Amino acid sequence: MGIVNIDDDLHEQVRRASKVSFRSINAQAAYWIKLGMLCETNPTLGFTEIIERELSSAGFSAQSLAVSAA
Repeated sequence: MGIVNIDDDLHEQVRRASKVSFRSINAQAAYWIKLGMLCETNPTLGFTEIIERELSSAGFSAQSLAVSAA
């Protein structure tokens, strides 16, 4: 584990986003870093497609929630 040195304005944005997303500041930064890596390595996919693919690979199915709620 290392320390990442980021500019104060970016740190403030991470702090604000972490409150909205109910994540710690570190978890928010890690989320954005991973998402950025996924976007760079999959330039033809959109945000929604990337998130759906990641959720699917984790075994999560939104369809199962829709069926349960009905």
